[in-house]
Amino acid sequence: MTGQDWFEKDFYAILGVPKNADAAAVKKAYRKLARTLHPDHNPGDAAAEAKFKDVGEAYAVLSDPEQRQQYDAVRAMAGGGARFQAPGAGGAGAAGFEDLFGGLFGAGAGGAGAPGGARVRYSTTGAEGAGGFEDILGGLFGGGGAGRQAGFGRRPQRGVDLEATTTLPFRQAVQGSTVTLTVDGRKVTARIPPGVRDGQKIRLRGKGRPGTDGGPAGDLAIKVSVEPHPVFSIDGRDLRVTLPVTFSEAALGAQVEVPTFEGGTVRVKVPAGTPSGRTLRVRGKGVPTPQGDGDLLVTVQVVVPQRLSDDAKAAVEAFARATDGADVRAELREQAGH
Repeated sequence: MTGQDWFEKDFYAILGVPKNADAAAVKKAYRKLARTLHPDHNPGDAAAEAKFKDVGEAYAVLSDPEQRQQYDAVRAMAGGGARFQAPGAGGAGAAGFEDLFGGLFGAGAGGAGAPGGARVRYSTTGAEGAGGFEDILGGLFGGGGAGRQAGFGRRPQRGVDLEATTTLPFRQAVQGSTVTLTVDGRKVTARIPPGVRDGQKIRLRGKGRPGTDGGPAGDLAIKVSVEPHPVFSIDGRDLRVTLPVTFSEAALGAQVEVPTFEGGTVRVKVPAGTPSGRTLRVRGKGVPTPQGDGDLLVTVQVVVPQRLSDDAKAAVEAFARATDGADVRAELREQAGH
């Protein structure tokens, strides 16, 4: 971005925010526009790509308090706000900001009133060995002749942070995966660690938009969507599975087979009197990670038959008679009264 852009581009209009918008409003507007105009969502659309670049430039300036203050000052002068007076002149004969720059670039005292009313466009770079546009403004704002390195609007600027999304099959989410994404028109390869959760963000330092004038690159945040599995779910380094058991298995206790993610089974002891919802732990059968394998968390679900045979119904009725008087809701009522 050059000093000329600060005169010609209305960064507030580009982001669609008022000039008194606070930092949060500026950031919100930028994120909304960046998502809409991102090249990944508009492949081959040159106009959207140009707007995306403009939005990034506008946010880079308006999100930096120091640059925003300087930008506002320059826009005010260029738009007829604060104006310079030529030494010793006053009143209607005062020389305006445009006159000053017209003189500096050889347009004479009538720079703003060029023949035919044509607008004078000031070059951002001078002849070989001459100071550029930023050098002149740097002098006006106390930057002296530091020129293009430390002059106005040319200090190192950190690149913009970017966001991307990717979707992984469940098995790749458990085992880890390497993905290649197109971000800001370039390919980025990222390693997704084992056990990534649905909706989790992976941050890659320095993989966002490159900085300007020697500034560091921004970061890239990759939001991962994980396709669901019909049996397993991820919980950090652990895997979860729901285990259906019969009433008799839960009441009397049993040894049951539980499927594992590797494709086999493991025998799990269901203790007598296990209620529905209790979780049993199988060590080392979860997500494999460099820090060690997680566990398989088995949640017991007591299955109630939808239909009973005559013999089964008679057995349940006999059980009901044998347990008549047991109040399974007594604790519930007691706690509800507290």
